[in-house]
Amino acid sequence: MTRLHRSVAPLIVLLLAGPALRSTPAAQTAAAGAQTAAEGQAAPLPKVYLFATGGTISNKVGGRLTVDELIASIPNLDRRVRGAGEQFANTSSSALTLDQWLDLSRRINARFKSDPELAGVVVTSGTDTLEELAYFLHLTVRDERPVVVVGSMRNPSTLGYEGSANLEDAFRAAADPASRGMGTVVVLNDEINSAREVTKTDALSLDTFKSGRYGVLGVVDGSGVAYYRRTVRRHSAQSEFDVTRITSLPRVDVAWVYQGATGDVINALVDAGAKGVIVAGAGAGALSGDQREGITYATSKGVFVVTTTRTGSGRIAVRPGRGGASGPVYRISGDDLTPIKARILLMLAIATTDDGAAIQRMFGEY
Repeated sequence: MTRLHRSVAPLIVLLLAGPALRSTPAAQTAAAGAQTAAEGQAAPLPKVYLFATGGTISNKVGGRLTVDELIASIPNLDRRVRGAGEQFANTSSSALTLDQWLDLSRRINARFKSDPELAGVVVTSGTDTLEELAYFLHLTVRDERPVVVVGSMRNPSTLGYEGSANLEDAFRAAADPASRGMGTVVVLNDEINSAREVTKTDALSLDTFKSGRYGVLGVVDGSGVAYYRRTVRRHSAQSEFDVTRITSLPRVDVAWVYQGATGDVINALVDAGAKGVIVAGAGAGALSGDQREGITYATSKGVFVVTTTRTGSGRIAVRPGRGGASGPVYRISGDDLTPIKARILLMLAIATTDDGAAIQRMFGEY
């Protein structure tokens, strides 16, 4: 290489290297210090907050586990999340009142609003009516961050207690960014199900919560949280149901269709103060006995009647003479919601509006 080439080469290298190598020694020192600080400071673990309400997951012989004991039962939880919680209640799921449902939803909404760093919320529940509480939260917690409802089929004093494993999965699902926008989900037995679709299908089996023909949303396993689909119906952040404006939930009852069923049962529900009646119809909504007369009596009193199916799956679509008809609308088609889930949506709908056409719209959107 000639002398000229040797003298120009360092200049070319300096120019190609860009501003980093051409900065002052002081700037280079500051940049090096910042890089060292960034490398030495790990990203904070996600925050997850637990609302404990009781249920089999905490119901040991001689007393119930507290929220602190539940958190402590998860091995090495502090390596995954920053966990904290509160004891909202400590009873069976069926003992929770509708007023407590409203209070719990308000407190979850308030927790999300006050803590922007919070990744998600976990709620423990007894499994008997877990699907009802989960769907209520799915419709009323208005935030993109997830609410994960969890329980167990065996109590802490039983051989094979799975509560701690389910709870760990719930914390992991709540902390995972992929859970945002999923609404309220139910996590048991390593599976993630949508609150809208899941139901308890067996009285005792660990593998009891199923979403019928829709299937699971995802799974939690050794490698992490994996989602494979999402529900497209409105929920959570897109919901119009504002629990800060609802002081109480109206009475809504369920009337089952069976051979020889009588309409006077529906009459009695109306006379007892029901503002809505869910009809769990046979097949695609068929009635029996003189139930039709009972429905006519209900609608004449301004009581909303929603037709669903008792089969466990299938859709009751809008029919002529129901949603969209001229005049007041009191007959509503329940789409594919189970009778139990339809009751929850109707309670919130009636608490929000007395317009039957609007309520029919809600059953088509949620």
